Amino acid sequence: MSWDVIGMLALVAFCAGFFDAIAGGGGLITLPALFLAGVDPISAIATNKFQAASATISATVTFARKGLIEWREGRFLVICGFIGGASGALLVSSIDKRYLEVCVPIMLILVAIYFAFSPKLANEDRRKKIGILLFSFTVAPILGFYDGIFGPGVGSFFIVGFVLLCGLGMMRAMSFTKLANASCNLGSLSVFITKGVIIWPIAIAMALAAFIGAQLGARAAVRVGPRLIKPMLIVVCCALAIKLLSVETNPLRVAVIHSLASLLSSGGGDQRTHNLRLLEKACLLNELYGVRRQITSPATNGLYPPLTPNTENPESQDSGFFCARD
Repeated sequence: MSWDVIGMLALVAFCAGFFDAIAGGGGLITLPALFLAGVDPISAIATNKFQAASATISATVTFARKGLIEWREGRFLVICGFIGGASGALLVSSIDKRYLEVCVPIMLILVAIYFAFSPKLANEDRRKKIGILLFSFTVAPILGFYDGIFGPGVGSFFIVGFVLLCGLGMMRAMSFTKLANASCNLGSLSVFITKGVIIWPIAIAMALAAFIGAQLGARAAVRVGPRLIKPMLIVVCCALAIKLLSVETNPLRVAVIHSLASLLSSGGGDQRTHNLRLLEKACLLNELYGVRRQITSPATNGLYPPLTPNTENPESQDSGFFCARD
């Protein structure tokens, strides 16, 4: 790979590190960039995890220098997060991610709604439901496991957990989140290193850039506080949800498009043709055809009928319309 491409990836990692230090979601930028650069999926995920670990460690160091990291309370959080991240990375190829692809976008949208309509977030702690110790042994391994096998939005989930369950103020929640996120990344990264799938020239360049970007982002978060963190969290959660739902094979997306197809293809004669014209004008027809072909693949046992040219109405066939086979 040329140094020009590596330089561009490093620039992308710098921006991702800045945003990730504030609200998470850096992988939303870096992982697609690695795919566009021609890196195979497994190496892209492993290489991205290396730069993500660099960014979270950088942010953690910045918070620690400001005296915001509570090492004594967070020591079990680090251990449990590391174990969870390593466990998820070990099982990454054996777990069906379709359920996560459905649930995670919905959860991210709910997180965004919570922060959008919640009262003004302050730095003062509130009444807690559970302590940091119990959170470390229960919630942290689960989120670490999720980070190892999937990852998007884990920082936002940690912040919500610390705020709602542990009653922490925003800055304390952010500091514990950075500590937990760094440990999860290191746990999954340790597994990827042993498998030898990291592309080191790209990984090192992106990690250095992400480290610098995360330093600047963490300083901005510490300086501005909740006034910056809250809107960034909302934007990142919505962007992650849209990104996940934009994948053509996302089960939730396929279900919605199929329901829309069934609705618009219902009725007879002129009404059906009219509905299909509306569908074509919405630029969904080709996408719909592709999704329905996927649904009718042998893996789905022909659950739904395929779309075929409408030979009954030559006029609509000339226009490029398709209808469901009766």
